[in-house]
Amino acid sequence: MPREVRESRHRSVRYTLLAVGWLSIALGVIGIFLPVLPTTPFLLLAAACFMRSSRRFYVWLVTHPQLGPWIRDYLDGQGIPRKAKVYTLALMWSSIALSCYLVPHFWARLFMLTSAILVSLYILRMKTLHTR
Repeated sequence: MPREVRESRHRSVRYTLLAVGWLSIALGVIGIFLPVLPTTPFLLLAAACFMRSSRRFYVWLVTHPQLGPWIRDYLDGQGIPRKAKVYTLALMWSSIALSCYLVPHFWARLFMLTSAILVSLYILRMKTLHTR
């Protein structure tokens, strides 16, 4: 089940990835209880960070009884829950809209909108998991 873990050779990179990974787990767990915060994207980010920083934490996260299924469903190609898709897209587009309002540069707005469209297409094309 656990994928190949290739830890970074640079200590500072590993520590940064560990910090981002644990922050993502905290936000993901909060997202389980707070309907505004998406869980799955944060747990996937944590898994990606741990994959490059700590095999032990990656295996712990992927095999965790409560958090692991969120990640394994995605990694096994089963998709992500519809609720996660909706929250991810809503929060992303809300933040992009606010950013476009606050940033006066056309090129920056164009970059943000292009990125948001591409990420939206990726999320929408992913399989939807109907069991959660």
